[in-house]
Amino acid sequence: MRAVIVYESVYGNTREVAEAVADGVHTAQPEAVVRCLPAAEAGPEVTRSADLLVVGGPTHMHGMTSALSRRMAVAAEKKKDPDGAAERTAAAGGNGPGLRGWFHSLPEGGPGVRAAAFDTRADIKASGGAAHGIARRLSHHHYDLVARPEGFVVEDSEGPMRTGELERAKAWGATLI
Repeated sequence: MRAVIVYESVYGNTREVAEAVADGVHTAQPEAVVRCLPAAEAGPEVTRSADLLVVGGPTHMHGMTSALSRRMAVAAEKKKDPDGAAERTAAAGGNGPGLRGWFHSLPEGGPGVRAAAFDTRADIKASGGAAHGIARRLSHHHYDLVARPEGFVVEDSEGPMRTGELERAKAWGATLI
């Protein structure tokens, strides 16, 4: 079993969830080869080899991020802490292409290639979610969705993750096997 978890993260919350999902997959199937990487590092050669592809991203403006929403998030981060913003954003995986652009290079999945989608989101009424848009794009690329799109809650728009969400992400990852 080869599992690839691809994520987009601006503040680091989605990266944390992706790592928890990867841990859950590995816990459920210890012999699995599990790779967890930002979209910028997940080229076609990486995703093409996956038996299970899990894709996640943050929720911005009710859905998947856009170039505009990413620029706004990075600008807000720089405004709060001009000296450390670029380093934190890069460490979280926020530099590089967003998932919308990444999907343009995603190879077709074909029969039997499984996939799942998740997002991180604030617990605000009508905040929306990115997971359904991610799942829709995976389906359009002929991946077989093995779970309903899942959302994991952050306390504020920038995090941290709500208590218990990383454990829930690990458990969700284990169910994908």
